[in-house]
Amino acid sequence: MSVEVEAVSFGYGATRVLEDVSLSVRQGEFFAFLGPSGSGKTTLLRLIAGFGTPDQGRIVIGGRDMTRTPPWSRNVGLVFQNYALWPHMTVGQNVAFGLERRGVGRAERDRKVRAALDLVGLVHLIDRRPAQLSGGQQQRVAIARTLAIEPEVLLLDEPLSNLDAALRAGVRQELVALQRRLGLTTILVTHDQEEANAAADRMAVLDGGKVLQVGPPAELYDRPVNRFVAGFLGTANLIEGEVSGGIFRAGRAVLPLAEPAADGPATLALRPQSLRLARVAEPGALPARVLRAEFLGGHLRYTLDLDGLTLIAEESHQRGRAPLAPGEAIQLVVDPRQVSVI
Repeated sequence: MSVEVEAVSFGYGATRVLEDVSLSVRQGEFFAFLGPSGSGKTTLLRLIAGFGTPDQGRIVIGGRDMTRTPPWSRNVGLVFQNYALWPHMTVGQNVAFGLERRGVGRAERDRKVRAALDLVGLVHLIDRRPAQLSGGQQQRVAIARTLAIEPEVLLLDEPLSNLDAALRAGVRQELVALQRRLGLTTILVTHDQEEANAAADRMAVLDGGKVLQVGPPAELYDRPVNRFVAGFLGTANLIEGEVSGGIFRAGRAVLPLAEPAADGPATLALRPQSLRLARVAEPGALPARVLRAEFLGGHLRYTLDLDGLTLIAEESHQRGRAPLAPGEAIQLVVDPRQVSVI
């Protein structure tokens, strides 16, 4: 099912949480709501699930207006951040809970429980209790419980945030593979941009109850529409300056632009990995000086001074190559195709 959010606003008294939000989630798409705490992303997900009614606007699921339809009549499945498993029930009983509430017969219920657990690879744990499971296994049980009711839309409220980093990556990969296999329209809420980038076909960046930009992750990363999106999606050098005749100037730093930009004051966004560090002078390179060097495992991060501008640059770590030292002179080479003017 597709999901349409049409000019939705919502608040608690005088406090506005969502303001005129509109977006479309396509059938079979893995979509993410990405934003900091308080951006409105979880509230929007709960409105889609039916746990609240917009002050204005509509929620349309599969072409049907569901704005005032109760949650139990929407056939959407919601996976909570804290798993919400019954501790006194076995895995099988937890997965069967929603089916029992819907009056599904015993034989059909048992079949659907085993099918859902098979999807997440946990049939062999059907008789265990939640306390006997790892965090990743508990999260997969919560997903199986939701899939057992065969929802038309799957809603995920920060489902991986309670897992450690290594386990989170593995469960995320399993979740994406499962979604692809089922072709189930899925909406993920997260504040973790890596999680959204890795899982989503498209995503919406929210801040202050508004949708700032919607698109594929790489598009938002490469072409942010404003300073917030540029800074929230990874590290970005944001440089204030002036555009004139296809040239960006900030102090004595001059950078050519590969794409048209209107003349006048502008902010330039430049990702750290787009700054190439040259040990010897090259035509068009900009002289800079190293202020600080940080070893981050797979790469080195340098804080640089470029004629009064402080920039962050990164390069991959190579065994045997000494890092640049604070105070050392360096040349910066900028590919104009990697520059965004916002």
